[in-house]
Amino acid sequence: MNTTLVIVLIAVVALAIVGWLYWQRQRAEQLRERFGPEYHRAVEDTGDPAKAARELEAREKRVEQLNIRPLAPEDQARFAEEWRTLQARFVDNPTAAIREADDLVGEVMQERGYPVGDFEQRTADISVGHAALVDNYRTAHEIAARNERGEASTEDLRQATLAYRGLFEELLETQVLEHREVGR
Repeated sequence: MNTTLVIVLIAVVALAIVGWLYWQRQRAEQLRERFGPEYHRAVEDTGDPAKAARELEAREKRVEQLNIRPLAPEDQARFAEEWRTLQARFVDNPTAAIREADDLVGEVMQERGYPVGDFEQRTADISVGHAALVDNYRTAHEIAARNERGEASTEDLRQATLAYRGLFEELLETQVLEHREVGR
């Protein structure tokens, strides 16, 4: 009887361990799918997949508490026009245009309900809903900082503008507008 009980206990513990490992693997896979390269960045930054998972889940919980909202159509139109104007100015003054791009992305984020105080927190918040673009946002912001120090080339500024534009369009939800207009 004692041998049977020991065998059953060992089997239960083994099943529990296998179940826990399976759950951990599924959790990591879901986070990899949702966060893409940001998942790998978090693992690299923390040095531990479990810590990275906790960090990314904490981001999700934080963003769930924010009042992220779509832009009103008139705000979408106004911001889109500001972006077109900014792009036109790029040819004559790329240095000023990149400053404006950084500011305009921040304005759109703020209007949508994202806190915009600390850049690192901003990127963490953006990574929850826009994981594919957060690396581009970091790169564009870094180029904008180099630009302020006079260390960015015109090609760098062009690349930063393209990176800002991707996030800007996604935050503006221009794809949604285009689909609505096509469906009319």
